[in-house]
Amino acid sequence: MNLPAFRFATASDIRFGRGEAGRAVPDLAQLGRRILVVHGATAARARWLVDALRAEGCDIATFAVSNEPDIVMVEAGITAARTAGAQAVIAIGGGAVIDAGKAIAALVPATRPMLDHLEVVGRGLPLDTAPLPFAALPTTAGTGAEVTRNAVIAVPDARRKVSLRDARMLPRIAIVDPSLTDGCPQAVTLAAGLDAITQVIEPYLSTRANPMTDALCRQAIPCGLPALMILTEREDTAARDMMAWTSLCGGLALANAGLGVVHGLAGPLGGLSGASHGAICGALLPHGLTANGTRAEGKTEHRIDRVRHDIAQALSTSPTQAFATLSQWSRDVGLPGLDEQGVTDIHRAQAAAMAASSSSMKANPVPLDEATLAEIMEQAR
Repeated sequence: MNLPAFRFATASDIRFGRGEAGRAVPDLAQLGRRILVVHGATAARARWLVDALRAEGCDIATFAVSNEPDIVMVEAGITAARTAGAQAVIAIGGGAVIDAGKAIAALVPATRPMLDHLEVVGRGLPLDTAPLPFAALPTTAGTGAEVTRNAVIAVPDARRKVSLRDARMLPRIAIVDPSLTDGCPQAVTLAAGLDAITQVIEPYLSTRANPMTDALCRQAIPCGLPALMILTEREDTAARDMMAWTSLCGGLALANAGLGVVHGLAGPLGGLSGASHGAICGALLPHGLTANGTRAEGKTEHRIDRVRHDIAQALSTSPTQAFATLSQWSRDVGLPGLDEQGVTDIHRAQAAAMAASSSSMKANPVPLDEATLAEIMEQAR
């Protein structure tokens, strides 16, 4: 078998396992004497890290992220970092927190306005200066942002969520300690978990898939959904570990193989409606898979069949009913449809037109026209 040429880039140092967050503190402290710690809305959850870094001799400033990052928030974070003279940025939190921290680290040294570097709504220029050293500690199992080279930022004036992207934005240290996700609320666990599962499925179907991303996705696809099913019923350490692993695999895969229709639609829908990214992805996933399966031809088809088989096994259903059963199961365990998330008819119509310019759509395994995109969103209501 002839293997294709490919590149694979990721964080410089990935650490996975329970207890790794605490063990990594001395190395985190080496990133810089003055550090900006970016955390979620509840500062107390990051207190242990702030105290541990101070005990290592670091001067710490903090910045709170209470929602998905937008231009105003990131600019405030840049100001906070510059005021503190930050030499490095560490983010501890969910995907929004990590994206905000990653963007702040990238733009503190930048000389151009942020819009010059944003895709779709801006000029998409590469950074003119290397980012500050950045480290990430995810506290949810979903986005895999700890190993990706982009940060998703909302642009309210354009009603879009777009990426700031540069290969140098890959974190220096990514610490995936599943214990940081223990006790995560069920609604967050479900939405983030479905995002994680989407992110091991879409790179596997992607036109840019390669042997390395295939290896990651093939192993993770049949693991994620059973673990998430357990966590919708009860707290379980092994299931938390497996979801953290699935999320990490998704981040590694999407950063090197791209995504597809679910994320192609989720970006515009999130920007237009303000709904949670993970919940949007979860609602769209079964219907995006159905559309891809209907249009799949040749080499793509066996990949769709593999995904269908793995989902069917997890849900104890027939392969022909796998995607429909996934949709019903998601609703049964509390995932809201698009209507309940505040996505309107107008939002859906606009998103169908906007998705064509999405970077995620470019890697979808088959072309999907606006009518098909509209039908996917109709089914996800």
